[in-house]
Amino acid sequence: MKKVLVLYYSQSGQLKGVVDSFISKLYDEEIEVDIKQIEPLRPYPYPWNFYEFADEFPEAVHMDGCEVKELEDLADSYDLIILGYTIWFLSPSTPIVGFLKSDQAKKIFKDKPVVTLIACRDMWVLAQEKMKALLGNLGAKLIDNVALTDQGKGIYSFVTTPRWLLTGKKDAFWFFPPAGISQRDIDEASRFGERLKIALKDNKEKEGKPILQNLGAVNVDGKLIASEIIATRSSKIWGKIIKLFGKKRSFGRRVGLTLYSIFLVLLVFTIVPLNIMVRKLLNIFQKEKLRSLEIKYEKPSGR
Repeated sequence: MKKVLVLYYSQSGQLKGVVDSFISKLYDEEIEVDIKQIEPLRPYPYPWNFYEFADEFPEAVHMDGCEVKELEDLADSYDLIILGYTIWFLSPSTPIVGFLKSDQAKKIFKDKPVVTLIACRDMWVLAQEKMKALLGNLGAKLIDNVALTDQGKGIYSFVTTPRWLLTGKKDAFWFFPPAGISQRDIDEASRFGERLKIALKDNKEKEGKPILQNLGAVNVDGKLIASEIIATRSSKIWGKIIKLFGKKRSFGRRVGLTLYSIFLVLLVFTIVPLNIMVRKLLNIFQKEKLRSLEIKYEKPSGR
C-alpha cells in the first residue's frame, strides 16, 4: 500500500479546487491518500480589507512565516508528498512558509519525494526557487512541479487579482477577463494525478526523477523573468523599510504601507509601461537567452 500526503493552504478556495482535481484520479485500492490543510493559529480573512492585505507584505517577502497548528492523524511515513501553495507577494504563502519552517515539517519531509503544485498569477518562478530552498533545508527531494496560472495574463491581473482578493468578486467586468484560473485548466489538472497513480504502482517515485514530464506541467514566460527579478528586489527593500515604521497592525505600519501603495500606483502607470516597451525591444535580440532561462526554470517537470 502506497501512502501519499497532500498538504495545502487555500484562502479563497481556488487552490482547494485545484488540489481536488489534481488528485481526483490518484485514488486507488493500492494508494492511501491523506489530505491536510495547513491552518494558521491566527486565521487570515477572506475577502481582505486593504490594510490587512497590505500588512502581510513585509513578512511575506522576507518569508518570516507564521505560527500554524500541528497536523494530526498522520501516518508514520509517506511514499510521496504533494504540496499545494499560492503566491503571496512573489513568495510562497506565509502559512506554507510557517509550516515548512516547523519541527513537524522536518520529520515529515526528510528524504521524501515532493511534487509542488502552484496556483497563482503568471509570476511564480522566483517563489518556486524559494520553495526549492525550503525543501532543501528539510532534506526533501523535489521531483516535479506543476504551475496553473490565472486566465487574465499580464497587466489585466494587476486589476482583477486585487479586486478578487479585496471584494471576493472574480467575474469578468468591462474589458477585463475573470480572475483566477480557468475552470477548464482546473478540471484538466486531473491528468497529473492519473500519471502519479501509474508511477506509484511502478515505484517510480523512488527513482528521484520527474514523473510529470510532457504533460504541460509548467510554461515559463521568459519575457517576465527580468520583471520578476526587479520586483522581488524592490519588494525586499520596501519590506525592510515598512518594518521600520512599526509592527503589524500599528499606526506607523499603516503610514509605511500607504507610502508604498502610492509608490506602486505611480510605478504601474509610469515605469511599468516603459519597462514593457524596453523589454519588448530587448527581447527581440535575446530569444536564445530567454529560451535557456525558460528551460532552466521549467525544471524538473518541463512543458
